[in-house]
Amino acid sequence: MFEVNKVKIGQQFKPYIIAELSANHGGDIRRAKDSILVAKKSGVDAVKIQTYTPDTMTIDSNKVDFIINDGLWKGYNLYQLYKEAYTPYEWHKDLFEFARKIKLTIFSTPFDESAVDLLEELNTPAYKIASFEITDLPLIKYTAQKLKPMFISTGMSNADEIADAVETCLKVGNKDILLFHCISNYPAELTDSNLGDIKYLANHFGVEVGLSDHTTSNMAAILSVALGARAIEKHFKLDNDDCGPDSTFSILPNQLEDLCKESELAFKATISNNLKRPLSENINKKFRRSIYFVNDLKKGDILRKNDIRRIRPGFGLDPKFFDELIGKTLRSDVFRGDPVSWNVLN
Repeated sequence: MFEVNKVKIGQQFKPYIIAELSANHGGDIRRAKDSILVAKKSGVDAVKIQTYTPDTMTIDSNKVDFIINDGLWKGYNLYQLYKEAYTPYEWHKDLFEFARKIKLTIFSTPFDESAVDLLEELNTPAYKIASFEITDLPLIKYTAQKLKPMFISTGMSNADEIADAVETCLKVGNKDILLFHCISNYPAELTDSNLGDIKYLANHFGVEVGLSDHTTSNMAAILSVALGARAIEKHFKLDNDDCGPDSTFSILPNQLEDLCKESELAFKATISNNLKRPLSENINKKFRRSIYFVNDLKKGDILRKNDIRRIRPGFGLDPKFFDELIGKTLRSDVFRGDPVSWNVLN
C-alpha cells in the first residue's frame, strides 16, 4: 500500500482511476484544460499528462530506422509523431495549477531526466514510466531517486526486464511501486488482454498491480479489478473530434464516468474472501426450509415421522435435526402448521 496525495492505493482499497490525456489536447491548451475539468467531473482520482519534446525523444531523421511502417502512425517518422503529440513544457505549470485549483491530482510520464527535473519543480506527487522506457534503467533510477510513487507499465516486457526495473527502484530506497499490466498495441484487442498476468505480476514481484488499458471499451478494466488490479489507467478524449494520434483508442467522458462507477462496484463485488455473508441476505433466511408439525397432536404423544416435515419457511428447527426428533414425547399440545421447537419436546 502507498498513497498519492493522501489517497491510498492497495488491495484493500477501491481502484485508483487515472485519466491519461496524452496527445488528446490536439495542440490546444484550452482543450487540455477542458479535458482536465471533464476528467474531474467524471470522478477520476488523477489525470496524467506526458512530458517530453521531440528532441528529448529522438532525432529528426528519415532513415529507415526512424520511419513507422504500420499501425495508426504509418508513414510518420518518429520525430514528426512526437512533434504532433507532445505537451509543450511551457504548458506544464499552467496545467498543474489548473488541476490543483479544481482539486484534482495531476502527474506525468517523464521520458528523460530533463522532464523529471521539470516535474520536480512542479512538485509532482508521482511518476509514471511508460512501457517503451521500462528498459531505460538510468531514467528509472533517476526518477525513483525522487522517492515518489512509481507507476511502471510492463508492455512488451519479459519477467527479467520487469525485475530489473523493480530492483532499480528498490536499490535507491523507493518501495512505492505499482506495476501496470499493459498490452502495447494501439488499440489493443480485448482477446489479447492476457488479464491473468495481473495475478502473475502481484505474486512474482510482490508489489501493487494495475492495468494500463488500450482497448476501446471498459470491459478489460472492469474484469481486471476482479483479478486484483488496484489502479487503472485509461486514455480519454473530450469528444469525437480528431484531436491527435491517440484519439482512436481513447474513451469518451461518459465512458470515463462509467469506468469510475463500475470499477468501484466490481471492487465491492469481489473484495470478500472469507465467506462473510452480506446483511442484505438476512431478510431471506425466513424462507429457508425448517421442520414443522403437519398433524394436530396432544401432550404426551410420541412423535412419528409423518407428524413432521421439512418445509419452508424457516422458523422451525433446522432440517439436520429431523431424524433426532422421531420418538420424542410432546410436553404440550401442538397443531398443524406450528414450527417445531425444543421447548415442546421432552
